[in-house]
Amino acid sequence: MATLTVQTIPAGGLSPVYSAAAGGGDQLKPGKTTFLHVVNGDASPITVTVATPGTVGGLAIADRAVPVGASDEQMIPIPADLYGDPADSGLASVSYSAVTSVTVAALRI
Repeated sequence: MATLTVQTIPAGGLSPVYSAAAGGGDQLKPGKTTFLHVVNGDASPITVTVATPGTVGGLAIADRAVPVGASDEQMIPIPADLYGDPADSGLASVSYSAVTSVTVAALRI
């Protein structure tokens, strides 16, 4: 599992650096204004799953599954209160149903 560097978008803008989505998933530091930009350059749709480590009343909260169409992209909010895993230094974990031609950037406003 690779740990993505969260890139801060300054007032003047940013040309973000994208990484190939890791087959074993990625991690990133979540935050109030943090999001994951997923670009699917493949001819098939994928699903991005963001692990939700919390519970409510002793019941597990379902993970967030976000579909990304073929040749499409999604921006997925990654707030710490939902996705930060206290057992993993507060990092959020993301997995992908496929990684062929999928690139990602962790961004913060």
